[in-house]
Amino acid sequence: MIRVILLGSGNVAFHLEKAFKQKKNIELIQRYRRDGKNDDLFDPSIPKTIYLNELKKADVYIIAISDDHISNFSEQLKFKEGLVVHTSGSVPINQLKCTAHKGVFYPLQTFSKDKIMDFTSIPICLETEFSKDMILLKTLADTISDHVYKIDSSQREKLHIAAVFANNFSNHMFKIAKDICDNNHVSFDLLAPLIFNTVNNLKFIDPTDAQTGPAKRNDQKVIQKHLHQLKGDQKELYALISKSIIKYYQKD
Repeated sequence: MIRVILLGSGNVAFHLEKAFKQKKNIELIQRYRRDGKNDDLFDPSIPKTIYLNELKKADVYIIAISDDHISNFSEQLKFKEGLVVHTSGSVPINQLKCTAHKGVFYPLQTFSKDKIMDFTSIPICLETEFSKDMILLKTLADTISDHVYKIDSSQREKLHIAAVFANNFSNHMFKIAKDICDNNHVSFDLLAPLIFNTVNNLKFIDPTDAQTGPAKRNDQKVIQKHLHQLKGDQKELYALISKSIIKYYQKD
């Protein structure tokens, strides 16, 4: 039985609680939160505290708070036993300032309390200072996910940048596409099959080979026609991304 304490009350903590509660070999013994915010969304049977000096003894303490506060918060954890980990993709392990052993438990996914998550399909990236701690952390991760990886801070930082491109930036492109549709009284739903097919193709085709469109063909007639119809940021983004695609595929 792995005894776990969650430190946080945000989206990641919310979903980790649900994932851990379903497993018999994980005992979620306590949750720390700075205040009572979001308490109604969490399991009321799990003991709660707003005082760090009231934390119980656990095998793993999971810090699931915003990136900017991880370092200062961890410094307030004065106990020496147990393994303290954070869940950030962009914060290196050495930013944990506690005296206990340190590690990272990074679930590579975007989380919302409004959406049910299947943790078995979510990659979890692990890092520890000591090999013994890695055995413990991997056992914990393997319990809730079928995709567990050992990744160091440098790799994880680059992976997080890649995730921003793949998720955050692509979603912004969808938002722009919806704006264009809305402004011209066309249903954004018409693009759904195209979007789903584009993502589904990545299961079978490398992104390099899956690229299509006027920039891939360096079709300047179409590109200039599109640019003529766009303004402001939309025009700048279209030109910049087209230039990047053209540069890559014309390099040979």
